[in-house]
Amino acid sequence: MKWNESRVKSVLTNTCPKCHQGKVFMHKTIFHPKKFAKMNERCSECGHKYELETGFFYGAMYASYATTVAFSVATFVLTYLIYPPAPFWVYIVNIFTVLIVLAPLNFRIGRLIWINLFTGYNPDAINNQQEKTKSHG
Repeated sequence: MKWNESRVKSVLTNTCPKCHQGKVFMHKTIFHPKKFAKMNERCSECGHKYELETGFFYGAMYASYATTVAFSVATFVLTYLIYPPAPFWVYIVNIFTVLIVLAPLNFRIGRLIWINLFTGYNPDAINNQQEKTKSHG
């Protein structure tokens, strides 16, 4: 599988899972409290609707949970490697700090993973959208 067709590329670059061109989230900034969660309704390039049905993104909580576990384990391991004899509370404080700081990133990654589970890459998606637009307009 080529990088351009990879679902991982779509998740890491915040691009449409169908055409890998349009952006899923409106704003590039992740750490702005009012902007990090704003999503486009449809892809600007291929017209793909991101929320496939009402409540679709409730399932993204499962993907977010998995990334939360990954962040927590990584933080634990890094704390252990940097300062092995640290008391238990240091590990807890470090993990909570990382999870709070990375919460907006975790939110986005969870949604991007979830939408990529249900939508596959289609190299002709943009052409198909242009043909539909021409025939209806």
